[in-house]
Amino acid sequence: MKSEKIQDLGLDPEKLPVHIAIIMDGNGRWAKKRLMNRVKGHEKGSKTVRSIVGAVRELGVGMLTLYAFSTENWERPKVEVKALMMLLKRFLVSERDELMTRDIRLNILGQKEKLPGDIQEETDKTVDMTRNNQGMVLNLALSYGSRQEITLAVRSLAQKVLSGLIRPDEISEEMISDHLYTRQMPDPDLIIRTSGEFRLSNFLMWQAAYSELFITDTLWPDFTKDELIEILINFQERDRRFGKVKCST
Repeated sequence: MKSEKIQDLGLDPEKLPVHIAIIMDGNGRWAKKRLMNRVKGHEKGSKTVRSIVGAVRELGVGMLTLYAFSTENWERPKVEVKALMMLLKRFLVSERDELMTRDIRLNILGQKEKLPGDIQEETDKTVDMTRNNQGMVLNLALSYGSRQEITLAVRSLAQKVLSGLIRPDEISEEMISDHLYTRQMPDPDLIIRTSGEFRLSNFLMWQAAYSELFITDTLWPDFTKDELIEILINFQERDRRFGKVKCST
């Protein structure tokens, strides 16, 4: 989207976040309110994913991370997990052409090896097909948990210490960041959570140190491009000091 059109939306193209992360919550409650099976909520939520990915791409934001399936989600009823995997597989296959058309590169954050074999296969195909796209990066957090991510990073660094590759006093914040799934990625400037819950739910806890948080009561299936733009306007009005104090002149 051209700068003039972005300005018409009330946004400053120079102050857009580089990286937006979204905790997509509320599919089940959306379905329950309508006396539907929870799976229907996930189906509607998957359509919202397509809409919001397109909107973020149009706005020119460089990276979007969607919390699609957590490590804890494996504990949900087997029928629901199976349905979520089916929807994920459908997305990976059906959206390939759209990802290519929109110049979007797909990336996976999480313990991909825990996903069913057919899901891993389709994931690899889509990641490989889109690897040279440069318009936007779409991160899907799948079988993802921030504590698990940090634990794996600590284990890797500990092994390097034992092997004599690094000294304990050489371990820095930058080194830890480089051992996370998000290595070489910018931390999220903005984290949005739908459905009104005030928690991160084991999502990007290291990376969220100075992210701006926005909680909306809107359930994920009802989340729209218009609300996203309203949130971005709010984001641009915030004073991001990163723990520092601006000196007055």
